Amino acid sequence: MDIFDKFSSLQFRSDLVQRLGVDPFGVKFDRILNASQGLIGNREILLAGTNNYLGLTFDPDCMDAAIAAINKHGTGTTGSRIANGSYEEHVDLENALAAHTGMASAIVFSTGYQTNLAAIATLAGPKDVLFIDADSHACIIDGCRLSAAPTIRFRHNSPADLDKRLTRQGEIKDGIALVVIEGMYSMFGDKAPIAEFVEVCARHGAYLYIDEAHSFGIFGETGCGLAQAEGVLDKVDFISGTFSKSLASIGGFCLSRHKNFEITRKAMRAYMFTASPTPSNIAAARAALDKIASMPNLRTALAERAAQLHSGLKALGFDLCAGAGPIIAIRRPNEVLAATEWNWLLENGLYVNLAVPPGTPQSSSLLRISLSASHTKEDIERIISIFTKMKSNSGALMAKAQSVLQAGTQ
Repeated sequence: MDIFDKFSSLQFRSDLVQRLGVDPFGVKFDRILNASQGLIGNREILLAGTNNYLGLTFDPDCMDAAIAAINKHGTGTTGSRIANGSYEEHVDLENALAAHTGMASAIVFSTGYQTNLAAIATLAGPKDVLFIDADSHACIIDGCRLSAAPTIRFRHNSPADLDKRLTRQGEIKDGIALVVIEGMYSMFGDKAPIAEFVEVCARHGAYLYIDEAHSFGIFGETGCGLAQAEGVLDKVDFISGTFSKSLASIGGFCLSRHKNFEITRKAMRAYMFTASPTPSNIAAARAALDKIASMPNLRTALAERAAQLHSGLKALGFDLCAGAGPIIAIRRPNEVLAATEWNWLLENGLYVNLAVPPGTPQSSSLLRISLSASHTKEDIERIISIFTKMKSNSGALMAKAQSVLQAGTQ
């Protein structure tokens, strides 16, 4: 047996999609011009699938901070903070995140994915029980796999189902219940009823952990996320997030209202045994955090563009997965048609995300749009115009998808 035989079904699906044109999972941009435009060859592409929600990757202050950090410290840390020590920028960013959110403790990590691997696997021990939303992101699921705690799933965004499962579990002898949800879910863009989850957890004495990767910086009076927007930030035990969305960098963080969270630095393997974030990444995120705190107009602009696009796509009759928000996902009948349409959109100057199983909830095939505060009203009008044109070509696109599907299965 060949070591790669186990991937044969995935290879078949990949080959099928690539018959349609560009590989959606291997797009190469020759240059990124700004937060909303890029070049493929000499063709200018409108970017609507970057998760650059506040458009800060080209903010002059963020760029200058990253450059200054490289000039001061070089390009990398070359080791973990446990072994090589911390830079003052690591500590400053942790203090700033804690102060901004009113939390007692903050720990930064090299990626957002690593954040959930490290924190969940460490916080939930063998005598504890994990309760996670059925639509949890891969990094939450993998964090649970690394934990010694058993994992129980509850229905997506259902505080009532969580309540039922916590009741059924009953008292956990010598252990705790750790409930993990997300603020805004990355594929559909739907939002959790956080205040209701807080109430259920309080009733059962469970700890609540919220991944606000896609909602930090976007929601709440000062951009602390959906927990702040619902007025329950001070009742959440742990909040994780990433620098790679609104914070315009690479890295992640976990915050806690419990000061004793600090001891986990000496227990989290994914923190202890990996290189710490680079000076430039930390400095860029720190500058972006200042923007989040001082520029609520970015959140306002993003909300306005989201409402504009959601209204336009809904009027065209597209099946949208959630209400207006920075993530707008369009359901498609199958992955081959979705890939066909994705290629057509790229050919017509628009980049969105193709999202297909197993990376999507409910085995959905999606055209996923993520908006930015840097998008203008004219950009949104252009997106709507391109989707209008695509809809008028739906018959030809469906025929092409069917032809490729038939050829691939023969």
